[in-house]
Amino acid sequence: MSTTGERFERAVSIMERLRAPGGCPWDREQTFDSIKPYTLEETYEVLEAIDNRDWDELPGELGDLLLQILFYSEMAKEQGTFSIDDVLDRLSDKLVTRHPHVFGDVKADTSAEVKRNWEALKTEERKKRKGENADEAEGAAGAPAKSILAGISSAMPSLLEAHKISSRVAQVGFDWPNMEGLFDKLAEETAELRQHLQEFPAPGPKPEGRGVAGSGRQTIPEDLRMRLEDEVGDLFFVLVNIARYLALDPESALRKTNRKFRRRFQWMEQRLGNNAGTLESASMDELESLWQQAKRQEKRP
Repeated sequence: MSTTGERFERAVSIMERLRAPGGCPWDREQTFDSIKPYTLEETYEVLEAIDNRDWDELPGELGDLLLQILFYSEMAKEQGTFSIDDVLDRLSDKLVTRHPHVFGDVKADTSAEVKRNWEALKTEERKKRKGENADEAEGAAGAPAKSILAGISSAMPSLLEAHKISSRVAQVGFDWPNMEGLFDKLAEETAELRQHLQEFPAPGPKPEGRGVAGSGRQTIPEDLRMRLEDEVGDLFFVLVNIARYLALDPESALRKTNRKFRRRFQWMEQRLGNNAGTLESASMDELESLWQQAKRQEKRP
């Protein structure tokens, strides 16, 4: 029986063969940029399998995600920048360095202590990296210090980015003192949004009507639209911080709500279809009644 190492080496060698002369034309044409969308797609498929508790599907999805790492590493080896060995070495070194309570003499008996140690080690690593770049900074008069937010990618989903930003600044004490402070901020941002809505053209905001998407969209001044967008963004940011305070992942929370809504709405569609009805022909009262039924039937044992 093959060992884990032998299995991993086989996967690496298959990736090498696909990229080698005479390999797969599609794989040979790929670049770092062309593979990026697949990496994001495979990541979400892993998350979906976990959320669905689909343990039969998850190994395949994790394999697809691992393929992305092998792909990037093989392309990097071809251009002489790094290889899968460097990836594994960095991973192993980081795991050992950031777990001194396991591989060293640091004491951490609870997960909270482990997290504090982890964040402290990351802070030290950032300081070390800043120190390594000090010589370059000295050559630039008045060069700004590296931001504490450096390293947080703006390409990630916005809820996750907001969570990481607020977590990072909280490490230096820039945070709300308690949950009540967050609820006060939520009320403040809601009030500001309501204030801007007073400028909304009559008869006021309303959802797009039935029919072609966008056909019922109201025209509002661009300046007002931008201010409303800012205020809605502020509301999202406060909600992300509420999730962080509760140790919840906002991306996961919203994803679960999306699935819940999808599940209930599709139940409504099925019920209407069984009675030869359609969404378009149903009244709002009928749809609301079906929605309440969908919610009730989910709660049944």
